Amino acid sequence: MNRSSNIAGQQQTAYHTPVMLKESLQALKIRPDGVYVDCTFGGGGHSGAILQQLGPKGRLLAFDQDEDAVRNLPKDDRLIFVPQNFRHLQRFLKLHHFDQVDGILADLGVSSHQFDEPERGFSIRFDAELDMRMDKRKDLTAARILETYDEKKLHKLFERYGEVTNAKTLARCIVESRGSGRLRSVNGFKEAMSEVVKGNPNRYFAQVFQALRMEVNDEMGALKELLQQIPACLKTGGRVAIITFHSLEDRTVKQFFKKGTWQESETEEQDIYGTKPVSPLRMVDKKPITPGQDELSVNPRSRSAKLRTAEKI
Repeated sequence: MNRSSNIAGQQQTAYHTPVMLKESLQALKIRPDGVYVDCTFGGGGHSGAILQQLGPKGRLLAFDQDEDAVRNLPKDDRLIFVPQNFRHLQRFLKLHHFDQVDGILADLGVSSHQFDEPERGFSIRFDAELDMRMDKRKDLTAARILETYDEKKLHKLFERYGEVTNAKTLARCIVESRGSGRLRSVNGFKEAMSEVVKGNPNRYFAQVFQALRMEVNDEMGALKELLQQIPACLKTGGRVAIITFHSLEDRTVKQFFKKGTWQESETEEQDIYGTKPVSPLRMVDKKPITPGQDELSVNPRSRSAKLRTAEKI
């Protein structure tokens, strides 16, 4: 059993450094004979640490839609790997004969491996086709969004997911650049948009790429579907810990943990009888946990991470 965690430890450095590993494990309050879910297996760092704390009867289900994650699977009979998006959580729990589990962990960040593989098109550092698909079985790519979304839809996309200051101008420039062939590659896109860049180019394009990635992979849609399933999938007293990297993600998680819905306005929260929904979860901490200075010094990519934990009432 120790072999599995050693393998995971060796691989996680090359593939992805798990964010707030110690804090995540503490949040879950792992029982040796419990059943747990890692919604984002990635390099196997979080999963390997969970397996270390599980006994012979413990079980871990790990989800990941990225086919590259399969390379990091340890040889451990207690681990069940599901090569799917975590939005299918409840379906696969039932398929593997688990009605409810003791804990659920989701790290919503993009793995270092995905950023560092040029051909994936996630990073502004390398020239490649604008792909950005985490699940290569899907059809929608970043290039397709740039070539087909209308100006209004592009504007809202960059404004909401990327918080791009001149989202409207950017959207117009993209539409005007169609037909040139430059919207298909990273460098071509950056060159085509060079005149509308505001502030630091690297920061600007990082925000733009973030918005495209979130749209390509329907990250907010998947998160909302996951949240909706969590209360039914958790045992009473079970815990869910979610690590976010975007203000919209964090706000959605906080809202759901607190009120049982991600709708923010009082009007939207009430049903036709004027009754407010009651959350089936209790927030463990009022404020999110963030990485300490030691972690930030070795893993700068963790700087925007926020960990929120809730317990099933």
